Amino acid sequence: MNTLKVRDAKDVEEVVRAAIANEQPLEIIGHGSKRGIGHAMATNAVLDVSALNAVTSYEPNELIVTLQTGAPLHDVLSLIDAKNQQFAFEPVNTAPLLGTPALGTIGGMIAAGLAGPRRIRAGGARDHLLGAHAVSGFGDSFKTGGKVVKNVTGYDLCKLLAGSWGTLSVMTEVTLKVMPKPEAERTLLLRGLDDAAANKAMTAALGSPFDVSGAAHLPKSAFRAKTEGLGDLAGQGEALTVLRLEGITASAAHRAGSLRELLAPFGTATLVEDVASAALWATIRDVLPFAASGALGAWPVWRIVCPPASGATLGAQLARETGGDVIYDWGGGLIWAALPPKADAHAPAVRARSNAVGGHATLIRAAEDVRRDVDVFHPQAPGIAALSERVRASFDPKTILNRGRLRRDVAA
Repeated sequence: MNTLKVRDAKDVEEVVRAAIANEQPLEIIGHGSKRGIGHAMATNAVLDVSALNAVTSYEPNELIVTLQTGAPLHDVLSLIDAKNQQFAFEPVNTAPLLGTPALGTIGGMIAAGLAGPRRIRAGGARDHLLGAHAVSGFGDSFKTGGKVVKNVTGYDLCKLLAGSWGTLSVMTEVTLKVMPKPEAERTLLLRGLDDAAANKAMTAALGSPFDVSGAAHLPKSAFRAKTEGLGDLAGQGEALTVLRLEGITASAAHRAGSLRELLAPFGTATLVEDVASAALWATIRDVLPFAASGALGAWPVWRIVCPPASGATLGAQLARETGGDVIYDWGGGLIWAALPPKADAHAPAVRARSNAVGGHATLIRAAEDVRRDVDVFHPQAPGIAALSERVRASFDPKTILNRGRLRRDVAA
């Protein structure tokens, strides 16, 4: 394995240009914590940006931070937490799910674009990316966006880079919006609801005026007797439906009381506050019930996005047909599904169910031999696939960057 460790954007340009000249594709990594997501890349040349790890500037009063993309996410979260600030989209820590060290970087966070439960209110990673410096597959540096929240000059290329899994450019620096942490957090917990009733309760809460910032449901499960982060809340794998409210203490408490009344037809809600609430939502954000170290650690895990109204039916059908386990986030708009091991990871059933409701599914965790034979990312409709390919080719015409990561049929 030929690893090229770069020191600055100039190094990145030189490495990419050499790769183009030699027709040698590059795998782009920070610390490689998400290498297990996507298809294995047919290259032995690695472009390592982990040395680009500086905090370029942090202006808490302006709510912006500019970072090199190899900056460790854990360190950055500690830095902004010290100023009582956060990334409002709650970046997912994939380490427990993948069974890897918690070494994620800022670049990996943006390239993966995986957001947590607050996305229903705050938006995703792409909505918080204000600007970026990057090197394209032409070997040229470019800058997109800026350091202000309202930036309307030209095309918003930032949005394309978020969730592109390193296939469009090598990001070297990004500017992100940060937000104040809420003063208080209150979670209402309902026990024993089936998937359909939970979906109705979450829909009622999200449609209420009480500004719910998280809505999730963990169905009754034989596999989830004890899960880190749930503590005594989970009982013996009983169904839990949880709804989060955040803000100043008086407001959060008042809204929690009003929401509890609204949810009375579904049962009496228990109140979980602050530290215990934060631990509960970290458990949901990082999908700890399906952690690699847990009972379902050897099972493939799918991330299915669908219309929230269809979530309960889709999840229940998949769990019933496969003998798997599911968790609902975003009021049912996101389903995490751990399914029993199978050579095709149950891909035909997952894709068929997702397609039927206009959703899409990504295979987040599976062994490499499974990922060799199954499409990890949801196959796109022909028109969208053609558009995606034109966009990709405009950034990287020789497919030098992360070739084959998103699609199995890309020749090495």
